[in-house]
Amino acid sequence: MVDNTELPYLRRCLELATEALDAGDEPFGSVLVDADGTVLAEDRNRVAGGDRTRHPEFELARWAAEHMAPEDRAVATVYTSGEHCPMCAAAHAWVGLGRIVYVASSAQLVEWLTELGVPAAPVRPLPVNEVAPGVVVEGPVPELEAEIRALHRRCFAPKD
Repeated sequence: MVDNTELPYLRRCLELATEALDAGDEPFGSVLVDADGTVLAEDRNRVAGGDRTRHPEFELARWAAEHMAPEDRAVATVYTSGEHCPMCAAAHAWVGLGRIVYVASSAQLVEWLTELGVPAAPVRPLPVNEVAPGVVVEGPVPELEAEIRALHRRCFAPKD
């Protein structure tokens, strides 16, 4: 269960998602936090240049593999605006990161994008635990869902 002490990390994810959107990218942002609550790294979506693998969750997994000991990765938390896609869930599990906390689920995102007429992604939107069954996953976070949904609407709604 997500408690109030974790909401600032999730709010930072929404700020990063907004930065991504303002830079012409899709609105996703993520923060890597150690067991003591220290933010170690953060990133936002960077797929607008054509490399669709430039998800923040994937970048944080790479950063963790390079900069953290395995025992520290195992007790770290990745906070993110949206549930990890299968690629990011696999990267998270392969490097041995701990818990994931997301604002909106993949199922919610698919529903929102379908309502906006966005074509389906080329990769099936599986829940994290179907890809990485050993990872502790928490979300969605109802008190922040409207904010991330509004960012996706701003990104994908047909322009008048």
